[in-house]
Order: sequence, then structure tokens, then C-alpha cells
Amino acid sequence: MITPIYDRDGITLYQGDCREVLGQLEPNSVDAVVTDPPYGDTSLEWDAPVREWLALVRPLLKPSASVWCFGSLRFFLSQASELAGWQYAQDIVWEKHNGSGFAADRFKRVHELAMQFYRVGVRWDAVYKSPISVPGQARRSAVRYDGPAHTGKIGRYRYDSTERLMRSVLRVRSEHGRAVHPTQKPIGIVEPLVRYSVPRGGLVLDPFAGSGTTLVVAKSLGMRAVGIELNPMYCEAAIGRLVQTMPLPEAA
Repeated sequence: MITPIYDRDGITLYQGDCREVLGQLEPNSVDAVVTDPPYGDTSLEWDAPVREWLALVRPLLKPSASVWCFGSLRFFLSQASELAGWQYAQDIVWEKHNGSGFAADRFKRVHELAMQFYRVGVRWDAVYKSPISVPGQARRSAVRYDGPAHTGKIGRYRYDSTERLMRSVLRVRSEHGRAVHPTQKPIGIVEPLVRYSVPRGGLVLDPFAGSGTTLVVAKSLGMRAVGIELNPMYCEAAIGRLVQTMPLPEAA
């Protein structure tokens, strides 16, 4: 058994290989996974893809759970066989303020994807979700009808609101210049995914915790979280961030 190196305020961090740690976690206990695995897009040692993690995560999920996974389109195509038992739900585009591509014969790459999946055999209307609204500019009235077949049927109803759903393209500054981890995600891109997919007090899992952004977000929102990270340097960075994080007033 691998023991956690941090276990406080509902946040647990393990140092080790996620393939070894995931098997000792409690089945049917996780409300959502929000993670940023290595993409395999480079030849760097830390960027080697781990292909077994989705299969190991599966038994840990509640029936209402879903998985948010960051990645490039190349990464998701290479993982097609691993996604055979999963249903695509939606994706968001993280638009950065700076580019990460260096090829002079392609478009400058200034985005990453985060895709949401849930298990095949589970109806979409049974998957937990808390849509995020942002202030609108004018009051709107609309009628909603039955949804597409893959979403399950919903009733016809009218709604009247001055709010609108958060857009699927999120413009958030990257952590360039202040990141500890080479692919550290900003809180501003992770927080909406956690808010959307994890109920109040629920448990979010990050098998590739890096410097702990998912854990930091969970703590600030008053949620529970389990993170797993192989590199001891990034574990120490995650702990340092967690120690400094205080729950938001509405989560306390």
C-alpha cells in the first residue's frame, strides 16, 4: 500500500505511479476526474503517454461521474482504442494568450482541448452536471424542446433569464513565467470544469496531479480531492500551494 504524503482538509495527495495507486482507492467513490495526462506530443521523458489509466479509473467512478481530460487532438486520436468504452459528451477550448508551436509552416497553436467523457451505457441525463451561467446583456425568453438522441429526452419548457451559459471557448492566461510544472494549468481553466462536474462536498480525482491545480481548486471550493503525482518535486510544489489555499467564503 502506498500511503499519502498529504492528507488534510479533505485533500489527499499520493506520490507514486497512478497505475499502482488507483487500484487501492475506494470503488464507486469518485464524482469526477479532471486531469491533464502526458500527451506524447514530444520526446521529453515526462511526456510518455500512460495508456492504462482510463481502465483503472473506471471502477472508481460513481454512475453519475464523468471524466474531463486535457489534451491535443493528436493525443485523443492516438488514444482512440482506450476510449472505446466511453461516450463523448462535450469539449471546451482553452485559448491561451501565447502560442506553444514553433513550426513556421503551420498556424500558430494557441489552444488546448479539454474533453468530457462518461461511460457507455449511462444516460446523459443521469450524469451529474451543474451548468455555469454568466451575466447576459439583455433578458431573453426561449423555448427548449427535446434534445438530441444521445442526450436523452427532456421536456418542452420555457425559460426567461438575464444570464447565459458560459461559452465553450475560454480565454485564460497560461502560467508561462510562473509555472512550477512545464504544463501547469491555470486555476481559471480548471475551476469551471470542477464546478460543472462535482457536487458540493463531492470528490474529484486527478491521476496526473502535477503541481496540484485540480487539488487547489477543489480545496478552494470546499470539495474533496485525491491527486497522484510521480515526481517528488512537483508533489512538494503541490503541497506548498495547498498550504496557502483557503476555501472561498461560500465554500467554507
